[in-house]
Amino acid sequence: MARPFISLLTDFGLRDPSAAICRGVILGIAPEAEIVDLSHVVRKYAIRDGALLLWCALPYFPIGAHVAGVDPGVGTERRPIAVQVKRGDYLVAPDNGILLMAADKLGGVTAAVELREAAYRLPVVSTSFHGRDIFSPAAAHLSLGVPLERLGPSIEPTTLVRLPIPEPRVSRGRLETHVLYVDTFGNVKLTALGPALREALGAAPYGTRVELELTPAGERSRMVLATWSATFGTVARGEPLLYEDSYGRLCLAVNQGDAAAALGLVEDLGVTIRRAG
Repeated sequence: MARPFISLLTDFGLRDPSAAICRGVILGIAPEAEIVDLSHVVRKYAIRDGALLLWCALPYFPIGAHVAGVDPGVGTERRPIAVQVKRGDYLVAPDNGILLMAADKLGGVTAAVELREAAYRLPVVSTSFHGRDIFSPAAAHLSLGVPLERLGPSIEPTTLVRLPIPEPRVSRGRLETHVLYVDTFGNVKLTALGPALREALGAAPYGTRVELELTPAGERSRMVLATWSATFGTVARGEPLLYEDSYGRLCLAVNQGDAAAALGLVEDLGVTIRRAG
């Protein structure tokens, strides 16, 4: 792009001025920047939700600098960081795991620094608003071409915090996965991607009935039947379905309903998928 591109994701909400202040700080440093608000209504303190939204969105954005301000550990010893990824973007955030899902999708981390250099922060750094004082200035300077290494000391990428998300397990006729995220419709995103289902079940045409074994931690499992479907309207209204979403992730839904509420689906719930019958 001819103009610097910066995106913002936070859990600041829209009532208070925090998100707008971050935009103002960026424009004070990079007045020509194109700023896109990815979201400011990430569920409060939900680092993993923010990580998934970055994973979904950043591949569709121009190469640029991307700020992720979901930071329940603000002001503590957690590191403020910026990383560069293979695609060429800079991701700026606390080192709390929010970045690495998206970084992996953009080719992986090629360099990382801790944001310590005072010249690329605001003159006064608070203990409670690093989105304003550290992350937004860093993204603005990076978008203008300041080399990453000027912003602070190098970090070994393997030391960056990675979120503890259970890996899906595939065996013949069986896929074990977990609930990762519930969207605003009540559709439920799983940790497994579409190829894992095909590996587990083989050639399963749309319309195949599947059995979902739902296993809350420390509790007895229960069974739900659903239909493997291309989209919502291929099952009756109110009926559950398993589908691959527009990002390639397996999801559970109820046609024109709230699957999380109807089926009792909550974060980290174990879900085992098999052919029914």
